[in-house]
Amino acid sequence: MSGEAVSNNIKSRRRSLAAVTFGNALEWYEWAAYSIFAPFIAAAMFQDGDPISALLKTFAVFAIGFFMRPVGGILFGRIADRTGRKTVLVMTLLMMGAGSLTIGLLPDFDAIGIWASVILLAARMLQGLAHGGETATSNSYVSELAPPNRRGLWSSISFVALLSGTIFAFLLGVLLLAIFGTDAVSDWAWRVPFLFGGAAAVVVLFVRRRMDESEVFSDAKKTNSMPSMPARQMIRPIFTSIGLICGLTVFQYTWLSFVPAHAIVSDGMDAQAAYLAVAGAQLIAVTSLPLWGRLSDRIGRKPVFAGWGIAVAVLQVPLFAMVTGEAWTLFVASAIAWVVAAATGAIQSAAMAEQFSTRQRTFGIGLAFSISVAVFGGTTPYLNEWLYAHDVAWLATAYVIASALVTSVTALTMPERAGTSLAEIDLVNASANAGPEPAVNARAAAERRPI
Repeated sequence: MSGEAVSNNIKSRRRSLAAVTFGNALEWYEWAAYSIFAPFIAAAMFQDGDPISALLKTFAVFAIGFFMRPVGGILFGRIADRTGRKTVLVMTLLMMGAGSLTIGLLPDFDAIGIWASVILLAARMLQGLAHGGETATSNSYVSELAPPNRRGLWSSISFVALLSGTIFAFLLGVLLLAIFGTDAVSDWAWRVPFLFGGAAAVVVLFVRRRMDESEVFSDAKKTNSMPSMPARQMIRPIFTSIGLICGLTVFQYTWLSFVPAHAIVSDGMDAQAAYLAVAGAQLIAVTSLPLWGRLSDRIGRKPVFAGWGIAVAVLQVPLFAMVTGEAWTLFVASAIAWVVAAATGAIQSAAMAEQFSTRQRTFGIGLAFSISVAVFGGTTPYLNEWLYAHDVAWLATAYVIASALVTSVTALTMPERAGTSLAEIDLVNASANAGPEPAVNARAAAERRPI
């Protein structure tokens, strides 16, 4: 490949990386907006004199949206592995935007009664379907774009998008409260983030349409040399991926959804101050993500995962105990929590991508990620609120710590593949499964594709 061709290839990859990152950030913004504005949505869409009960119902809808993610991960994972990553990334962006626009325009309970709750549920189900497909496909796509020796660094961009989207949602919440006040936000201004998300999806669509298809996928499809992993061979990487995800998911949604909402509703913290505190904490965490990703490229994925589990076990109790009705306590505790979360968030997509062959990568990640997030993420805010309401808060803490340790143990049992090209991983999987001929073909494909 000539110097000019190499330069153009690098520029193309970076342009595609930027496109998927912008879209991913928008989808996470739209997803996070619901949990951030949950207290206001509860008041508008449910008729209940008890604010705690209404909040629980809102979190129940939040959980149902999560349970649609496995469906989206499986459905769009299959489509992405057959027709390409780019097609799915455009489809999921449109679906997420449509769900956001629906929530923003939805009449409240006083206007249309129970239909407000029903349509809200349908919109969240649509967003869950899209989010499952988006997460699986973008994780595969970014890992396939990355150079093998920098896959951890490049894959950290996925979590940068996640935090950037949620930070923007929090900051918008602060801005709305500062401009309009709590009464106006409760009355109508909580809709603004969702209307903005629907409009922004149209803009980002034009950016995503310029993305290139993944070279790893294109080469595999062109040469038809990467055989499918049989069901028996996918069992281990799927369960490995579920184990890698569950700890961070519980930890992340405890600090993203439950802790701020609990501080506002139960501890009396000012909502504007709480949003600003969490946004500031996440902004600090964003700066640490590339460092964690690069560290994993140098020392491997296993030590980072193992150290993370120990850190959560040590820090969860004192961090949560630190949070009172004062916003600075939420800021300090959340900043530490999110920097810790960034350690595994940065390398999660790389570690999962390294478990699967190209022909099943998106499907496998989608299935594992969506099941894990549906079971451990969507239920976490509700479960935490329920446990605290029934005076068994220690179980919520134990749940966070136990899930983190499961992730660490899982990582220690997985094959270490940091720095290994995805073509080599395809070769290893083919050799383990189908005898010499597919392995020869896979090796030929690996030699043809420039790294």
